[in-house]
This record gives sequence, structure tokens and C-alpha cells, in this order.
Amino acid sequence: MARSMTRLLRPSLVAALALLALALLPGRPALAEDELLRSFRPGGDTASVGVVEAGADTEIEGPQAIYSGAEGEIYLLDQVNGRVLRFDPRRPAEATRSLELPSDLRPTDIVVARDTIYVWDEGPRALQATGPEDAPTRSLAVTRSVTAPDDATLSAFAQTGSQEIDDEATRSLGAAKPMRSRQTIASHGRGQLVADVSPLDKKGVSISLQIKDGAALAKLKMQVRSRIGSVEVLDVDHRGRIFVLGENIPTDATDQPSTFVARYAANGALEGVYELPLDSRVALSRRFVTVSAEGDVYFLRTRKGAVDLIGVGFRPMKNGQAIDLAPPAPSYSLTDFGKRKGATAAVRPLDRTQVIQTALQFANVRWRVNAGAYGADPDRACSGFARIRRPGYLHGKLGQEVVGIPYCWGCHGALPRIAAAIGSGRLAGNVCTRNDPRPDVAGVDCSAFVSACWGLSTHFTTMAIPAISRELSNPWDLLPGDALNKPGSHVMLFVRFTPDRRAEVIESSTGGCNGKVCRNIYPLGSLLARGYRPVRFRGLANDLSAPTPVAAVTTATPMGRTKPEALDHNGAERPAKGAAKTRTR
Repeated sequence: MARSMTRLLRPSLVAALALLALALLPGRPALAEDELLRSFRPGGDTASVGVVEAGADTEIEGPQAIYSGAEGEIYLLDQVNGRVLRFDPRRPAEATRSLELPSDLRPTDIVVARDTIYVWDEGPRALQATGPEDAPTRSLAVTRSVTAPDDATLSAFAQTGSQEIDDEATRSLGAAKPMRSRQTIASHGRGQLVADVSPLDKKGVSISLQIKDGAALAKLKMQVRSRIGSVEVLDVDHRGRIFVLGENIPTDATDQPSTFVARYAANGALEGVYELPLDSRVALSRRFVTVSAEGDVYFLRTRKGAVDLIGVGFRPMKNGQAIDLAPPAPSYSLTDFGKRKGATAAVRPLDRTQVIQTALQFANVRWRVNAGAYGADPDRACSGFARIRRPGYLHGKLGQEVVGIPYCWGCHGALPRIAAAIGSGRLAGNVCTRNDPRPDVAGVDCSAFVSACWGLSTHFTTMAIPAISRELSNPWDLLPGDALNKPGSHVMLFVRFTPDRRAEVIESSTGGCNGKVCRNIYPLGSLLARGYRPVRFRGLANDLSAPTPVAAVTTATPMGRTKPEALDHNGAERPAKGAAKTRTR
């Protein structure tokens, strides 16, 4: 009897011992220093990625997002080339595989869940690969045969700002509601989890993490030196370690912003941090960090001449210690421009409410794409790079209604004149930012959009904006109608801080907006670390209060209805009696 019992228990005992041995394995150690794991040159083959190099008033445009799959593979969204690249970051000799996107999609973010690739193109779209699994190139097709994105997938998109923007909150611009307190996480190691985030003070938060069925998992605390920004639970790995994205946002110009991933033990004790190597040379991307099932932290770095996948180094810290990464540094004010006299420009008297109303009109105007605005097919390519001239959001939309004024390199003017030109059949938009601007196209580029919102008769470039604005030493002082400006690169009009302390902006962009004016949400710390300066137009310098609620703005002047003779030389409506020469000091 004893022998038979032993034989019965032996398999379960062996299994238990195997599980115990697996649990006791140390696992792969974290990198002590940042390590370059994979580098892609600009191009179109599977060893390359699509990159449009920076020019005057334009940032580098390249891959927008990375995501780590269940087996440790990396999915890289190669937006310019219209595909997703899949590769193993720990096996550089292994071939990279290409998954081609449908031609009508221009996604800006990617999440992989339940063996389905979800991309964000003004909302989540489910994709599945077709063709042989071992083929170097496969196609991705939009499918409705999979379950719609659940809360965890939508929450994953929202981690870096890919989310439906609250129209009512944008229009009211009232006091922010309490921060978004509940996050849903589809973790690699513990399945679906729920995190409740509660502010402790301006410097810290507490996080209560539980399994979907309600069982408590851990309680965490995050504290930073200056003021805490965005906080997002990214993942829990196979060893139960918890990874949380956080930001330290300076309150004055003597400090530096930092963006990091904090790692906590399964019991909630802080183990250390991965400081993300963000600086002004790193181009803007949507999902720039991801965590693998093994607990590796990867960073997407797009820079001049290459796109890199970085394995981020780990820095141990004591439990309970405030996260203090960046030492005090000299002010990042623009010394090249700080002593210049203010420029002279004709301005229309505006308050902050009018600035935001104008910006929303640029972003929300609806118009039908006529043949003249669409242009001939096939579209002409930009010189120096195989990239089309027509803005991405207009492709395949001939005769259809679209939303937003198109991005147009070198174009400027007030909204009524742009609307009249596009409505009458002028070519709409031009994304060839490395070529000379064209005179026969209508739309607005990033700095021209901000200039129009500020009521300026002259187009002030991102390099000229410091001459008509004042840099804010405390980025938390930003008010609706201010801007985040990166001289020589890009500028965004600031709308508000979201409840979870991120920046909602309106911008004209080839990459983040697919070639039009749109609203976006970004982690504030990542913008500051990339070189964006919070600035206030001097024409609004004495208007320090937040605007009153603005009316709903969903349409602008119907395209083609405004007669050119009813506009002044800058494209504004003729009844502009208050316009005057104002020295913006």
C-alpha cells in the first residue's frame, strides 16, 4: 500500500519540485548600463526603417512605437514605411520579419494582446497576419473576427496618450477633475490586473494593485524630488516584479525633468529605477518604452541617421527612497534669444478663449475632399526620400468628408483664407518637409498654425517664437493658449493639463497627426526632456487667468463659402477694426 501511494505521489512531487526550482531560478539579471541591442539605418528593407530627417521647423519622423510580445519579441511600428517589424532583441543575427499594414491605415501606436496586433489610427483597429507564418514578409488585415479591445488594451493605449480626448473637457477648460485613478493592465506575468492610483501630495502617489478577481497583489509608493507627473503601471513580469512609468517634473528652471521606470518587488518594495535616455536629440515618438515578460526594459531612440533599440540599465535604490535622478543643472533658457528685442507684428486683439476657439476650428473643421484638393494619382514623391506629398489622412478619401486642416510645409495664413482656397480646389497639404515649400498648396505647418491662433499677421517660425514669447520657469504655470516650443523643430499649442497630469495640445504635424491639425496628449516630462520649452506669447502676458468656458466648436467656415474679397491681406475677416501694430515685448 505504501509503495503504491509512493508511486501515486511521485509525479505530483516531481512536478512540485520542478515548479519550486523554477521559482528559485535567479532569472536574467538587469543590465547595469544602457546597451544598444539593435540599430536600424534609414531605408525600406527589413534591416532598415523609414526615417524622414529633420529640417527647419520639422522634427525627425520615424518609428512611432515599440511593444514587447509574450515571447520577448519586439514589435516596432515603422510608420513611414507602412509596416510593423518583428524581431528578437536578444538575437541580433536572427532575421527581422515585416508585417505590412493595410494601405488605408496610418497608425501612431501599437499594442499586442491575445495574439492580436492592435494599432491606433484615430481609434483602436484590430489586425491579424495573413500568409505563411515563417515567411519574411506577411500582410496585416483589419479583422472583426476577434474580440473588441477590452479595458486592458484601451488602458495600454492610454499609457502614452493614445486615447479618445474628452471633447467637453477640452471645450470647457475648467478646473481639472481628480486624476485618472484606475488603470487596467494586461500583464505578462499575472494576467489582467487593476491599479488604483491616489495622490499623496504634489510629489508622490500610492498605488494599490489587485488581480482582476479582486485579490490584493501589492501596495506601492512613488515619491519624486520635484513634482510628480504621469504615473502608469506598465507591466508585471514572470517573477512578479512590478514596473511603473513615472516622471519628475521640475518646478523651476534650475532642475531637470526625468522620465523613468521604477521596479518594485512582488511585495511592493521599491528595488530601483531605469532612467530613460531622453534628451533634445531624441525625436518625439508615441510609445517609447516597453517591458518584456522577463523584466527587460526597452527604449525606442530615433536620432539623426539611425533608430536604436536600447536595453535600459538598472539603478538599485532603497525602498522608500524618493526617486532623484537628475542633479541640479543650469537653466535651459534660450540664451541665444533671451536678450533679443521683441519683434513687431500686427496682431488681432485676442484673449485665451479666442486662441483655443481658433485652434479647435483648425482641428475640427469638416470638409469634403474635391478633386482639385486631392490632386492626381499616383501622387508625386518627395525628392531624396520615397515619401508621398499628400498628407496621410487624405489618402483614399476623394469625395469623402474628412476632419482637420491639412499640414502644409511652408504654408501659412488665417483659417478663412485657407478654407476658401481648399474649398475652391487648391491642392490640400504638402508633407515634403525636405523640399522647398510650394506656392500652389493650402494648409498650415506647425509654427504657422500657432501664429494664426495667436492672431499674428506674420508667420513666426519656431526659431523666431522666443523673440515674441517669454519662457516659463515653471512648466506647471502653463495656461490654455500658451505653447510648448522646440526651436528649429516643432511647436504645439497648449490646451490644458489632463486629470492625470499630462499635456493636452493641438498641433499641426506630419507624424503625430498624420498630416493635419489635431489634438494629442503627451506625457509632459518626455516633452520637456526632449527640449520643448513652455512659453507664453507676450501679447497674452497680462492675461494670467484661465479662459472662460468656450462654446462647442465642431465646424469652421464651410469650405469655399467665404469669398476672397471678404478677407483682409492675411486671410482674416474684413471686420477687424481693432487690429493694430503691437510691439510684443
